[in-house]
Amino acid sequence: MTQPSPQLSRLEHPIEAVIIGASGGIGQAMLRALLNNPAVEHIHAFTRKRPSHLSQLAMEHSQRLSLHSINLSDEAGIAAAMAQLESVSPNLVLITSGLLYTETRMPEKSWRQLDEDYFHQQMQINALAPALLAKHLIPKMPKDRPALFAALSARVGSIGDNRLGGWYSYRASKAALNMLLKCTAIEAKRRWPQLVVTGLHPGTVDTSLSAPFQARVPEGKLFTPDYCAESLLKVLDGLTPEDSGQVFAWDGQPITP
Repeated sequence: MTQPSPQLSRLEHPIEAVIIGASGGIGQAMLRALLNNPAVEHIHAFTRKRPSHLSQLAMEHSQRLSLHSINLSDEAGIAAAMAQLESVSPNLVLITSGLLYTETRMPEKSWRQLDEDYFHQQMQINALAPALLAKHLIPKMPKDRPALFAALSARVGSIGDNRLGGWYSYRASKAALNMLLKCTAIEAKRRWPQLVVTGLHPGTVDTSLSAPFQARVPEGKLFTPDYCAESLLKVLDGLTPEDSGQVFAWDGQPITP
């Protein structure tokens, strides 16, 4: 039986949500959790690709779910996608998109494997795209009531917690994301005092993103996407404006900068 989703009690109901990267493993789980939450009135889901089952889901929930296309590789694509929300004022934004490896490049084990194009791809998708989404989305968010803007980060983006090295591009992009979220939180607080801007570390989730790296995951630490989504929504449910600018793990613990 599907468990009820956290009610996001800090947000005024009904909730209008935006999900970026809704076709990924965590994005789809977030989408399911929000559809299972009666407090969520409408979801605007953005994807680069549109798998058939997602289109079917949109048909089944046509009154509550709208699908949109987005290209995160440059600001023009992001701006064009956000223009589709002309009359929308979301009080919940979830960015679940991300890049760890490509068809030709895996995370670096040494500086000898650094590659300019791969590094730029990581920074574009994992750091710059969420920052540009904040630029185009936060002005649409309400100023007079609580709101949440969250992007998936990663513990490996922590400088203080880095004891193994490697994964240069991915670590750097997530560290950059964390700094961009911090800057965004500081600036947004001036005009959106009830907005929480945060990064979320989902742990290791059983998706295509983590598939090549699951062999060394300790027992009990490989989470299902649905468990991850419920855990992260529970974390969001407990955040206040004083937490804005920080990064939190799936269990609610803050991540060391």
